[in-house]
Amino acid sequence: MEDVFRWAEQTPDAPAVLAFRDGLVTLTYRELAGWVERFAAALAELGVGAGDVVSTQLPNWWQALALALACWRRSAVLASVMTTVRGRELERMLARLGAGMFITIDRWEGYEHAATVAEMAPRLPALRHRVVLGDVVNDDEIDFVQFFQEQPHPDLATGATDPDAVALVLFTSGTTGEPKGILHTLNTLYADMAPKLPGDRAKLRRYTPQSLMHGLALWSASLSLTTGGATLLVERWEARRVVRLLTETGIEQLVLVPSFLSELLAAVREDGIRLPQLRELTATGAAISPELVTETAEVLGLPLLNQWGMTEGGLILTGPEDPPDWAARSIGRPGVGTEAELRPMVADGPVNAENPGRLMIRGGSVCLGTVGRDSGTLRVLAEHDEGWYDTGDLAVPDGRSGYRLVGRASDRIGGAFMIPVADVEDALRAHPDITDVAVVGHRNDLEGCAVLVSTAPVSLSDVRSYLSGLGMTEWYWPTRVERVEALPRNHMGKVEKARLRACIAGEAR
Repeated sequence: MEDVFRWAEQTPDAPAVLAFRDGLVTLTYRELAGWVERFAAALAELGVGAGDVVSTQLPNWWQALALALACWRRSAVLASVMTTVRGRELERMLARLGAGMFITIDRWEGYEHAATVAEMAPRLPALRHRVVLGDVVNDDEIDFVQFFQEQPHPDLATGATDPDAVALVLFTSGTTGEPKGILHTLNTLYADMAPKLPGDRAKLRRYTPQSLMHGLALWSASLSLTTGGATLLVERWEARRVVRLLTETGIEQLVLVPSFLSELLAAVREDGIRLPQLRELTATGAAISPELVTETAEVLGLPLLNQWGMTEGGLILTGPEDPPDWAARSIGRPGVGTEAELRPMVADGPVNAENPGRLMIRGGSVCLGTVGRDSGTLRVLAEHDEGWYDTGDLAVPDGRSGYRLVGRASDRIGGAFMIPVADVEDALRAHPDITDVAVVGHRNDLEGCAVLVSTAPVSLSDVRSYLSGLGMTEWYWPTRVERVEALPRNHMGKVEKARLRACIAGEAR
């Protein structure tokens, strides 16, 4: 956060944010710093101070980024929530955090965000202020544009922010159990930023299409601002429009998940657009195929890099010094703020191709701890296993001091974001016709298949309508349903999900 004000003094007219909504808007460092200060003053007028929780649920607009910095200017805790998270999960998050302020859009992608929060507000006694960026329809809502952007507020006194205090909470979806809030400080966020890009690579113009409300895009934008570069924000992903914006804005580095990269490459091919200014291209969030590496080199003339990370922290990545095809064979080596090691699945056993190890991380980039969304269980990482954190991934050495992922240690399903299997299963068990259920991965574990035991036929449409009626977030919903007479269980009574995955994989062939 302090870096924005430093660059505002050193390079005030340099572009900091390139924001595309209805058109392209450029904010210089001087302008961005001014908005951060204005937004922080507005927060102060509403009583937000050190340790107070401010939750945001906004599109990739420049206001969302300025608000994050303003929260940290006030030493407040930012709890950002994806716009795809619906009321059922959102209410649990706000209740657990005791959020005193919620800032959201009026409606987005056909969903009434402000109305949803207004309905749950009486059940959230800590929620003092609801701020709406858009149409304000309730008297107890604050108009963001009027209060934050237009109304003047007293200047703030200068003051230091504690870099080791909790500054950011990001919620995981939950994979085999309860979703968790991940507690980060400014120092854990900073640990993988400034040291990563020294010299002339520091002030690159970067673009990441993921949501600013979650880790990857917030990290990428913060990296740009920390190092004096510029970040491109586009409110919606649409490959052909993005390709033109990359050319128009001179973007030099891309960080994106493989599915978005495939769409981007197709758009470049179809439209015959060249991107000669691109200097670095990184894929993250899912397995990278050799075909994608080859296509990237053919279409853009660049090696594709791989970057592994998680909401809890950690950064492992390949580099330009690696072989051209290395992104398909390895996630690379730990970054400056991350330590990593492989632990055998069996005590004192070997770690090799036949016996992969559990990937463990620790270091300055790893979060302080986690808190259960529903139980409130707090786990401080430093108090357990000398700070080592089990990522849940299985890996083997890659032969170049790095790691190659080979699978998941538990039932994790999803791509850039994981599906909370236990949460979905619990919800479906309450369906009047379902007596037992297990959710397993299909399509390379990117999507969920609900394997049901039911007293009457239950279709995929039935399942999705039921979950929609509960207000469950759409990306959690299964995309396939199978009915069985009984779920296979072991002698401990646990569902043998490996057998179910093998069964549905065989049926798909």
